[in-house]
Amino acid sequence: MISRKKFLKYTLLGGLTPFTKWTKRSFSQKKGTPVVISTWNHGIPANEAAWKVLAESGSALNAVEAGVRVVEADPEVRTVGYGGRPDRDGFVTLDACIMDQENRCGSVGALQHIKHPVSVARKVKEETPHVMLVGDGALDFAMEQGFEKENILTDKARKEWEKWKKNAEYEPEVNIENHDTIGMLALDKQGNLSGACTTSGTAWKMHGRVGDSPIIGAGLFVDNEVGAAAATGLGEEVIRTCGSHLVVENMRRGDDPKTACKKAVRRIVRQNDALNNIQVGFIAINKKGQFGGYSVQEGFNYAVFDKIGNRLLDSSYWTNSE
Repeated sequence: MISRKKFLKYTLLGGLTPFTKWTKRSFSQKKGTPVVISTWNHGIPANEAAWKVLAESGSALNAVEAGVRVVEADPEVRTVGYGGRPDRDGFVTLDACIMDQENRCGSVGALQHIKHPVSVARKVKEETPHVMLVGDGALDFAMEQGFEKENILTDKARKEWEKWKKNAEYEPEVNIENHDTIGMLALDKQGNLSGACTTSGTAWKMHGRVGDSPIIGAGLFVDNEVGAAAATGLGEEVIRTCGSHLVVENMRRGDDPKTACKKAVRRIVRQNDALNNIQVGFIAINKKGQFGGYSVQEGFNYAVFDKIGNRLLDSSYWTNSE
């Protein structure tokens, strides 16, 4: 027979009957079966690095940092870190954030001259009383923490910027090079979630523009009782809907990760008369280790590494929905 104490607990937690077999643990994946998910095809090598951490019983937090650093350091990725396209004034400005299982988070915005903004974001989380540092203040802090100041504008990115300046037309490009922000979510062997997000932002943006990627609740959100979500695409649309937080709240109400992402996409679709230049994709993972993604338009994909292996999946999308 159920005790009065448990009866009250179950009733308060969602109005369940006393005979419902529910515990907080039932939302959790069994320990020992980690999962990592990340956006776009550059998520494949990122997942490899993250999985090495998870396979050795490392934390989800360490895994996501290690994973996205791979992409930040790759000069062939045009929208993240070293090699990212500059703003309209020729400056490469980087945004990043990281969030752990205890809702502790750190972020940087409009950071220049630092190859690994996600690691600076982690230092903000761990070494300051703040969540976000931006611009020159973020750079000063990074250098105080021992990060190396360097030129992160590659010759290829500079030449693309010089070509763009001839007409200087600003139009967001959908699925540019099939690359964009990398958002990564991980569930470790201890059953804890963490996430990271890092980008060089929209090419040819106004100097000082900050997108959704470093904004907790927009580009990334983690709730260790429920799940985690990350966004990619046109940041302004994600910010307007607090997209990643919305996805997590959808999961809290009982949606599986894919459905939770789809409902967030639907919110964006309904707020726009035209979608020609709008692409947003969400990825999500819950405490059971279930994962999913959904996007506004065709072309978004995401990488998953679990006990089955590392693979790239094409996301479902709104213009192909029922």
